[in-house]
Amino acid sequence: MTTSHPVAVLDDYQQVAEDLVDWSRAGIEVTSFPHHLSDEDELVEALAGFEIVVAMRERTPFPAELLRRLPDLRLLVTTGPSNAAIDVATAVQAGIVVCGTDSLVSPTVELTWGLIIALNRNIVTEDVAMRDGRWQHTLGEGLEGRTLGLLGLGRIGTRVAAVGQAFGMETIAWSQNLTKERAASVGVTAVDKPSLFADADVVSVHLRLSERSRGLVGADELAGLGPKGLLVNTSRAAIVDQEALLRALEAGMLGGAGLDVYDQEPLPADDRLRSAPRTVLTPHLGYVTRQNYEVFFRGALEDIEAYLAGEPIRVIAPPGPAA
Repeated sequence: MTTSHPVAVLDDYQQVAEDLVDWSRAGIEVTSFPHHLSDEDELVEALAGFEIVVAMRERTPFPAELLRRLPDLRLLVTTGPSNAAIDVATAVQAGIVVCGTDSLVSPTVELTWGLIIALNRNIVTEDVAMRDGRWQHTLGEGLEGRTLGLLGLGRIGTRVAAVGQAFGMETIAWSQNLTKERAASVGVTAVDKPSLFADADVVSVHLRLSERSRGLVGADELAGLGPKGLLVNTSRAAIVDQEALLRALEAGMLGGAGLDVYDQEPLPADDRLRSAPRTVLTPHLGYVTRQNYEVFFRGALEDIEAYLAGEPIRVIAPPGPAA
């Protein structure tokens, strides 16, 4: 007799998880939760009896207290190779294996450029105006000859820079560990942090969130960008001081912002960002493409099959002691 293994897939907003892979091949019974469960008691009740949980990125945090309240949980799979919202150390102590999946870089790169172009060419404003019966009333900005500043030049930042160069933009970058040689190898000029914000027409954020990067973009940096500068963030909201960003937008001290990430997600209906001027807002779509979801859920199924075979793969280890 084949043993059935109940699997919960959280935050399946588009309700596609059950269609993208054949879960049944591993004797898996999948229950998909399309609505975000933010209340911990509600989440504990919903996950009772589930041996395996698949989490979509960091939509649902798994802090220590929640993990301790899930005695049936034995395998926690996160889509993507890591997940800062999971207390991996506590999971391991509780006998829970935590695994990740592969992830594509291209979706975030593409969305970043969607936001940059939408801001520069007033696409959202003109779309709304067209539907209201109006015709061509804004003056857009071209990209050629302007300067793109990358806050971070890793896998995503490097790809964003290459697109900027294809548009004929000057590309500059800064991060704590970026060297001139590394930047020059991809045609980018390394600058100091004040120069990045003073010289760039558009700054795009591509850093990992850590204690070093939290609040890295504050009032001084936004003032450097000035009333014609644009900020785009498809990385993590906490890298940018959200209150400073709101003040700069509301006071006309910043040209605009394209945002895909927020301190609280889903973004509350009454959040000030929803009415902030000169913004293009997307609901954390950076990784949300069919191709990437196929990678995510195919990897999740592989993780589950390997775990059930007694040989877990892509296991995420607890972080080591701080240096």
